[in-house]
Amino acid sequence: MKQLVILSGKGGTGKTIVTAAFAHLAAQGQLTGKLILADADVDAANLELVLKPHLLEQQDFRGGKVAQIDQDSCSSCGDCEAVCRFDAINHVDDLYVIDPIACDGCAACVYQCPDESISMHEQVAGKFYFSESAHDYGPLYHANLFPGKDNSGKLVTLIRQRARRQALDENYELIIVDGPPGIGCPVISAVTGANLALIVAEPTVAGVHDMQRVLQTVRHFGVGAVVCINKADIYPAGADDIEAFCQESGIETVGRIPFDLTVSRAMVAGEAVTAFHPQAASSIAIAKIWEKTLPLLLESK
Repeated sequence: MKQLVILSGKGGTGKTIVTAAFAHLAAQGQLTGKLILADADVDAANLELVLKPHLLEQQDFRGGKVAQIDQDSCSSCGDCEAVCRFDAINHVDDLYVIDPIACDGCAACVYQCPDESISMHEQVAGKFYFSESAHDYGPLYHANLFPGKDNSGKLVTLIRQRARRQALDENYELIIVDGPPGIGCPVISAVTGANLALIVAEPTVAGVHDMQRVLQTVRHFGVGAVVCINKADIYPAGADDIEAFCQESGIETVGRIPFDLTVSRAMVAGEAVTAFHPQAASSIAIAKIWEKTLPLLLESK
């Protein structure tokens, strides 16, 4: 069983478009019925918008704790407000109340309270879902982290663990992970244990800079990487710079995707671009990238 994670140094480079297209292409070929999908971009999960999955399971994701004040025993001394570094405790109508969004869960107020009126309580930080894609691409694991909540890395880990468990139990051959952008904890959780990372870059100053940062992250965890360039024809010189950097760094560039309005129309229709219009320029380019990436993935350790 192999795991391919699709990443980007910044949001909006097109990794979900590539993920959805790969899901379609894999389902049409030798991996029919052998693919599991995971959307690890829990802060802005949108792979489900393209795959239109049928929900099979939903559960609360609990992560982190917040403080709560027992108003019956609170003497309103104000010690908790004084010790809170996050301005999460406010004096309202002669009562001290805690803002659960601002609370960092440090529990300083719990130890400071002379009345022992404050306690820590686990919070529901998001939702975890297990679905079946409507296009028969395979099972989909995805989640949504609620605004202002932390532990996104823990939620990504849950998604990948569940996907991997099903893959091992039921002999699936490939997991494709639509990873989060950037280089933070969610990315680390998405990359760890993967066989290969495909980094979707765009030929802009920010795109090149952030691609280099995510490449450093992937290399740190010993995961092999390849790069594809999206909207490459908008700034060909920038695309050439990306390829030159990758060549100097010993990283293979597996293809260029042209700017194509068909992609936007496919997203509006809720389909992978390769299914919506197989002969579109972007579809042909992504199909070639898939043909180059799959052998590299299968050969990876």
